[in-house]
Amino acid sequence: MSTRTRKGERGQARYVLISAVAERYGIHPQTLRLYEREGLLTPARSAGNTRLYDEAALARLEAILTLTRDLGVNLAGVEVILRLREQLAQAQDELDRLLQNMREELLAEGRGVARSHALVPVVRGALMKL
Repeated sequence: MSTRTRKGERGQARYVLISAVAERYGIHPQTLRLYEREGLLTPARSAGNTRLYDEAALARLEAILTLTRDLGVNLAGVEVILRLREQLAQAQDELDRLLQNMREELLAEGRGVARSHALVPVVRGALMKL
């Protein structure tokens, strides 16, 4: 195992040290510390308080760098955009969960609307004109 990467306790998660992250993305370690102070990044910490970046933190860093470097967004704007992305992802998860619950309930009931009781007559999968 190199000094630049470490495995988590279960051997699953892979962590990268701040120096390796800075080198990989062409940024100064102080920039990463600034992003942390601003609340944009939250790296894990080792027992010795060393910053450890996992895949999720690296993906978030890539989003930050895209917004700042490529799109010219300032850090306040990055914070707003990232928060909105998180809220959208949470809303999508909730919608997916609700749809799954509805599907399960419909399957559990084993009933749908009979064609004879449908509001719109259906013939071979197509709508009929009234």
